[in-house]
Amino acid sequence: MRKVLVAGAAFAATCLSAVAVPAGAQADPPAPVLTDARTSSTTASAPTAGAPSPRADSSVVSARAVIVTPKPPRQRTYAYGRHPRQRVDVYWRAPAKPKKGQKAQKQQARPGVLLLHGGSWRKGSRTGWKYFARRLTTQGFTVFAADYRLSGMAHWPAQRNDAQAALGFVKKHAKTWNVDPKRLVVVGASAGGQLATQLGTAGTGSGQVRGVVALSPVNTPYLAYQDGSAATATPSQGSLRGAVVKLLGCVPSQTSPACWDLVDDANSAAHATPGDAPMLLIHSAGDFVPVTQSTGLASALRAVGVPVTVRTVPGDLHGNALLNDETVYPAMLSWIKSRTKP
Repeated sequence: MRKVLVAGAAFAATCLSAVAVPAGAQADPPAPVLTDARTSSTTASAPTAGAPSPRADSSVVSARAVIVTPKPPRQRTYAYGRHPRQRVDVYWRAPAKPKKGQKAQKQQARPGVLLLHGGSWRKGSRTGWKYFARRLTTQGFTVFAADYRLSGMAHWPAQRNDAQAALGFVKKHAKTWNVDPKRLVVVGASAGGQLATQLGTAGTGSGQVRGVVALSPVNTPYLAYQDGSAATATPSQGSLRGAVVKLLGCVPSQTSPACWDLVDDANSAAHATPGDAPMLLIHSAGDFVPVTQSTGLASALRAVGVPVTVRTVPGDLHGNALLNDETVYPAMLSWIKSRTKP
C-alpha cells in the first residue's frame, strides 16, 4: 500500500516598495502600474518524478512526501495619500493563460477584501496580514492590506478617514486588478476591527462594502476606557484605556463637550442606520476586548434591520490571533464568499 502525503510549504518573504502621491490636495492617487516590485520568492523543489521508491513488501507501508508550494501572488505597494503611513499592499493573481491554440476568455471581475490591522491605534502594520492575504488570494480574492495614521501622529477621526481613503483608492483603481468595486468586504482586527465596523456604518454602509468581518473589535472605545479602570482590569485592559485617551486626544471623564463628541463619533453603534453593511463579529471567551464590545453594536444594527452574527470561541486569543482557532478561518471564508457572490 502506498500513501502520498501532501504538505503546503511556507511562502517566501516579499519585497515591498512604496510610491509617493502626486502633490496637490486634489491630485488623483497614482495610477497603479507604479513600480516593478514583483514578489520574489524561493520555492522548495518537489522530489524528481520517477525517483526510486522503497521496495514493495507485504509487511511494509511505504510513503513518499510530495512538497506542493503554491506560487506566491503578485504584490505591489501603493500610496493612497501623501503621509508615509497612507500605504496599501495589494495581493492578486493573474488569470491563467490560455493553452496554445485556445482563445483567451474574458475574465470575470473578482471580489476584493480590504484588511485593517490592529495595535490599539498606536502601533501595528499592514504586513501583519501578509500570510492571511496570500491565503485569501488562493480562494479567488484580490486583497488589500492598508496602514493608517497612528494615534501618535493624528487623533480621531484621522484613522477612520484613512480607512475610507484606502477604500476609495481601491474602488477608483479596481480595474487595475480586475476587481469588482461592488463586491468588497472589509476585515479588521482589534483597533482595525473598530475601523472596519466604522466603514460598515458610515452613511449607508452597504453602499460602501458588502460586509464587515471584525476580530475582537473595540467597537465602543469608551467602554474599553471604563473597563481599564475596573479593579479586575488586566494589564492589557489598562493599556487599552490609555490607548483610548491617546486616540481621542482627551480624557473622556472630563466635561469637555468636544471630547464627548469624539467619544460618540468613535462608537460604531452610534452610527447604526438602516442599510448598513451586514457583519460577522468574533471574540474569544477570555478576550481582553470582551464580546460585550460587539453585542451592543449588534443590538443597534438589528434594531434597524441589519443582519449581524456574533461568535464567541473558546480560549483567550485576541485580534488576528483568532485565526489560530481552527473554526475561525473556515467560518470567515464561508461568510465572505456568501457576501461577495456576483
